[in-house]
Amino acid sequence: MFNPSQADVRRFFCSVYGKARIGAPLEAIETLAARWMDEHPEYAAEWSDLDAALTRMGEADPARTNAFLHLSMHLSISEQCSIDQPRGIRLAVEALAAQHNSLHLAHHAAMECLGRMLWESQRAGRPPDGEAYIACVLQHATHDGHKKSR
Repeated sequence: MFNPSQADVRRFFCSVYGKARIGAPLEAIETLAARWMDEHPEYAAEWSDLDAALTRMGEADPARTNAFLHLSMHLSISEQCSIDQPRGIRLAVEALAAQHNSLHLAHHAAMECLGRMLWESQRAGRPPDGEAYIACVLQHATHDGHKKSR
């Protein structure tokens, strides 16, 4: 199993950002990361400076979104959907994307569910509950839809 360190993740994203900006050839996962990076220009400064990114590792700032974690979650959800693991996540995210008329917004809502599932798993010391994760995503699709129709 691939288990990159926090520094590895930051190096990967900074490398992809640099390669994409100069039009260098990208591997498939790099292409996917670059597409999500294009959706988040507000984080460009963080991805463009590897030394600063490595220096800031471990710094928690509740007022700022961690650009590297955020992009990692986009990639995780993309991969989960591509292989439909946990089973049903692809349809759940598609339903949410249809509801929001945006895959990007659907990912952001799914991130809340993914983060909650991981936090609850770690807190309880048990494996992640994929069914609860999917139910949460579907609940967002249904709940958000009710808000829109009012």
